Amino acid sequence: MKFARNVATLGLAVSLAAGQAQGAESKKVDVLLVGGGIMSATLAIWLNELEPGWSMEMVERLDGVAEESSNGWNNAGTGHSALAELNYTPEDKDGKINITKAVEINEAFQVTRQFLAWQVKNGVLKNPRSFINSTPHMSFVWGDDNISFLKRRYEALQASPLFRPMQYSEDPAQIRKWVPLMMEGRDPNQKIAATWTPIGTDVNFGEITRQFVAHLQQQENFSLKLSSEVEDIRRNDDGSWHVEYKNLKSGEKSTADAKFLFIGAGGAALPLLQKSGIPEAQDYAGFPVGGSFLVTDNPTIAQQHMAKAYGIAATGAPPMSVPHLDTRVLDGKRVILFGPFATFSTKFLKEGSYLDLFSSMTTHNLWPMTKVGIDQFDLVQYLAGQLMQSDDDRFEALQTYFPQAKKEDWRLWQAGQRVQIIKRDKEKGGVLKLGTEVVSAADGSIAGLLGASPGASTAAPIMLEVLQKVFKDKVASPAWQQKLHQIVPSYGTHLNDDPARVQQEWAYTSEILQLAPPPGIDTQAPQQSPATDPIGQKHSDSDPDLAP
Repeated sequence: MKFARNVATLGLAVSLAAGQAQGAESKKVDVLLVGGGIMSATLAIWLNELEPGWSMEMVERLDGVAEESSNGWNNAGTGHSALAELNYTPEDKDGKINITKAVEINEAFQVTRQFLAWQVKNGVLKNPRSFINSTPHMSFVWGDDNISFLKRRYEALQASPLFRPMQYSEDPAQIRKWVPLMMEGRDPNQKIAATWTPIGTDVNFGEITRQFVAHLQQQENFSLKLSSEVEDIRRNDDGSWHVEYKNLKSGEKSTADAKFLFIGAGGAALPLLQKSGIPEAQDYAGFPVGGSFLVTDNPTIAQQHMAKAYGIAATGAPPMSVPHLDTRVLDGKRVILFGPFATFSTKFLKEGSYLDLFSSMTTHNLWPMTKVGIDQFDLVQYLAGQLMQSDDDRFEALQTYFPQAKKEDWRLWQAGQRVQIIKRDKEKGGVLKLGTEVVSAADGSIAGLLGASPGASTAAPIMLEVLQKVFKDKVASPAWQQKLHQIVPSYGTHLNDDPARVQQEWAYTSEILQLAPPPGIDTQAPQQSPATDPIGQKHSDSDPDLAP
């Protein structure tokens, strides 16, 4: 018995020693990325280009990358460039159309196009048609007031070279040429108007993410941990970040110490930023909004519609809930989606927990949440109305865009979850932020991304903003400047101020990405010389998809 006790004691001692050793042997990395979506993948690609010697690890809770918001079936796939989204051009009380935000969003997507083109040129991305396809973007309205707004919007946008290819019409015959499916069976007495732009795109952000990560996995300094959930984040004495995560299948626990920690985990980003303890996270709360779409993959129907046709949002609706009839290319097949229809769940992720909303509430953000709930009565009313919709109600909404739609051709699909930002405000208590924000610690050792649309469409410029915030000295260095201008030739310039440069960018990216160029553009035009402005362009961290 004594011998047995001694053996047991020895075994316990060995186990404890092994556990201590395991804890002491935390993996050291330069960059740890939490979340396997388009944002983390894009940042990793940027850093792999700029600092190929840096070690990186990506931790993803699900069994594969791009399974949440980046998945093609969980978002609208719109290359957001303000060509069709009416909410980017607000009207003031005097009836004047403000195009500032539209120009800003369009310029951001031009950066995305250049970034993707560079990846194709260098073999990171394969076959542009697998992830981006030319799809005209269209705004479609009816009623005198809406028609008046659309016409004034069109006229205002013509001041920008970024929107010159846009066409406007109130002629049913012309609109029928653009979207025959939307016109067949429509009341001939209905007053309608539309703008149509041939250079819009449909983008599969999930496919881009998968190809990015596949390339990264070929690098010696990159590792991917799937089915792994972050359990704890804390600061080390040397300023690095100690991250503990568990494999959800084996139960095995691992740790990593990172000089820079990026949290690009979609709806999970807020709870993880809160877990880190940085004071900057105390300013935020989150409100989850989901969305569903009606889908048809009937080839006879799908072949009749080639456009992303956006309408006007209902009163109180968040900008990401603007109705649209979308041509998509998913899983190698052309389909049409209509929606979104807002849904509500306390989950912050589609594969999240019903406790997500409640566990994110703190003494710091409870009052801002309460204030927004009081001030945003129209939004609450809108969501309540959406939740009460029947199948007949949703189908009736579809018929306003596609009059001859038949129920048997359509099915309802639950798309992704989005978490709208609620930010503490000194004057109002709390405000609803309709966009994407980079949250980072003062020392630049940790950063996270909160918010929704335009999101994935502007992943490249948003990650540029992250680089500018956390690696200021390196961004200003000649080596990084040279590389940044090589990847994004227009970096540091405003294309809106240079019509000739706009033409060059369109020609360059259209040729490499196999996209339809605007009328009159020569896709064989030589690539422009790099910009010389050493100052990086500032990209907005606010604005409109639940397109999920």
